[in-house]
Amino acid sequence: MANSKKYIKISLLGIFVLFSISSTIYGFGSNGIIDKENTLSYTQDRYDTKEQYQSVIDRYLNALEEKQTDSLSVFQKLAFTYSEMREPELAVQYIDRYVKASLDISFAGHSFFNNISDSEPYQLLANKYLKKVDLWSIFCLYVGFIGFFVAIVLNLRKRSDKVANLLMSFFVLLHSFFILHICALLTNYQYYFSHSLYISTSFSFLYGPLIYFYFKRVINKYVFKTIDLLHLVPTVLLIVFLLLPVYFLSAEEKLKMMLNGTVPHGALITIVKLMSLMIYGGLVLKIYIKSIRNKRSVLRFESVWQRNIVIFCSVYIVTYSIYAFLIISKIYSGFLFNMQVGLMALLVLYVSYTAFVQPSIFGSLKVIKTKPQNKLPVTKYVKSGLTESLSAELKEKLLYLLNEEKIYKQNNITLQGLSELMDTTRHNTSQIINEHFNLNFFELINKYRIEEAKELLKGEKHKKFNIIDIAYEVGFNNKVTFNKSFKKYNNITPSEYVKSLVA
Repeated sequence: MANSKKYIKISLLGIFVLFSISSTIYGFGSNGIIDKENTLSYTQDRYDTKEQYQSVIDRYLNALEEKQTDSLSVFQKLAFTYSEMREPELAVQYIDRYVKASLDISFAGHSFFNNISDSEPYQLLANKYLKKVDLWSIFCLYVGFIGFFVAIVLNLRKRSDKVANLLMSFFVLLHSFFILHICALLTNYQYYFSHSLYISTSFSFLYGPLIYFYFKRVINKYVFKTIDLLHLVPTVLLIVFLLLPVYFLSAEEKLKMMLNGTVPHGALITIVKLMSLMIYGGLVLKIYIKSIRNKRSVLRFESVWQRNIVIFCSVYIVTYSIYAFLIISKIYSGFLFNMQVGLMALLVLYVSYTAFVQPSIFGSLKVIKTKPQNKLPVTKYVKSGLTESLSAELKEKLLYLLNEEKIYKQNNITLQGLSELMDTTRHNTSQIINEHFNLNFFELINKYRIEEAKELLKGEKHKKFNIIDIAYEVGFNNKVTFNKSFKKYNNITPSEYVKSLVA
């Protein structure tokens, strides 16, 4: 499919660009953002025996206990000395204490620790503090930027439901923002940009309302009221009473919270967010199930879209429940911890894919025309960019307009008007009618009008109608055209048809 190929090309280009950006950022990672200007100096003394090293260590520990010297200096010297002795566990212990006391993250990557860099304790410490880039973080960075791009595109669609698209774009935008924040956590960049603390938490209670009102809009054609602003109250309370005091802290204070694991309100916010997701998830499910039970007329691809979003949201609530349990249990890594992030990323990619491959979900259809690869005999639609999937989608939309909306009853309906209702071009509409119905536009419209007229003539409540009334009812402008068309399809006139019914 042309649209799919374009989407894949854009995705591959995005991966290349983001990989370049990631590599560049990682290259800048040798120095911490929050470093002490005068890092304490230390000259490594070389000793011949372990006893000599131990004597020096005892002296440092005594000085620390008696507070005869700056504790930072002692932490640093002990870390270097244990590293020289190749005691990684003890060295890591004092590296960690120095980092938390000095807020100098880059100390963990000091060249003095090269001789223990292969040890497991040091690698765990480096993984905790030093900047890093892996495939998972690159994927999150990629999805985050794709989501930002799609959130903008959704609001540029022509002939679309602007309100519904705005709700979905904000829904995608918040997910993307959260995923980028996760990317900062995965790469340890949150330590170097400590003002990022809680930067995505402000929107925690908006996910539910956004998807809830989106479904109310697309399924029930809901019009917003002033009272709906009450759904923003939890977000306002969250920001004012819990987050603003944290936002006003200095970078050093925020970094100290991160390093010591004393970030406030984390468990509370997680639990309340889970409650919000469950409440609004239930409301969304109720709207969706009710629409199915009422057998609401909807195009198949729109039904599939709505079903998939409901499934995504339902599974996300389950994975977030697991995530909340892990947060409360102070478990911040592992497959289960990252599962909800992965599902969130898949949701953003699904919306992005749909926006490009099935654009009629969000607005007008754009057909990409391609040049023929070789000079074969030109047929009527050889230069058409209409793919099989798009052709089937347009056919389904046309049938919906004919069978459900009964647009043929409009006596002023034209090929251009029908094309606008289908959100496509005149050429595409004509091709759909020719290929799927083997008729032209006027033949198709008149065929439906005649079938409708036959049904009306059969109905008892229409027995007293004049023929001209039936003609006007089904969309004809005069009796002559109606009679000619009726006879063309039935080989008898409307009057003769009525007589045959009586007989």
